Amino acid sequence: MKNVLITGATSGIGKKTAEILSKSYNVFETGRRESKKNNYYSCDLSNCSSVDTLIAAAKDYFKDGIDILINCAGQYLYKPIEQTVSKEADYLLNLNFKSAYLLSSAVIPDMKQKRWGRIINIGSISGMVGEGNATLYSATKSALSGLTRALALEVAEYNITVNQINPGWVETPLADCLNKDEKQEVIDVTPQKRFIEPVEVANLVKYLISEEAKGLTGQNINLCAGLSIGC
Repeated sequence: MKNVLITGATSGIGKKTAEILSKSYNVFETGRRESKKNNYYSCDLSNCSSVDTLIAAAKDYFKDGIDILINCAGQYLYKPIEQTVSKEADYLLNLNFKSAYLLSSAVIPDMKQKRWGRIINIGSISGMVGEGNATLYSATKSALSGLTRALALEVAEYNITVNQINPGWVETPLADCLNKDEKQEVIDVTPQKRFIEPVEVANLVKYLISEEAKGLTGQNINLCAGLSIGC
């Protein structure tokens, strides 16, 4: 049974993904909240020094290394660029991008040795098409898509695949920043007239890490109810 490390596993997409994958994989979860689970490590990945301790905890739990990395940790920020401050930029860059970069770097050596691995990054449609007043957030997710493509090339010969899922608006706590009218506006401009459900993202993750998807790598898949094609 393959070993999976999932970040951002205490809510939304990460929580649902952990729930679904736990039926077929050994799963180790992480998030900022405390938990009494023995397959869980609490840490804040906006502090990049947490990466080393997280990897150590996961390896201690699995004993035989990490086969699959799911980078779900992230946070949304809706604010005009002139109102953002350096501290916010550092926080979002670390959490949304740098943690995924460092975690990928940490798991790749074992994957190369095994000549098998899967890395899935959870991006955003905002990183693909841009989102006004969410420039910082969009930039971090765009950087993640660049990491996905470049790393996929770097490790392809080792039977390691790297892919990214870019959801549109998902019915998760991240959407709680919207009031009732704003939620309706999102629905109105979305071709399918709905929010994506976390289970849709989780099921796509499950497919992308399977052997059936071994030919898919370096791909950015927009799971956005049509937002990327217009309204």
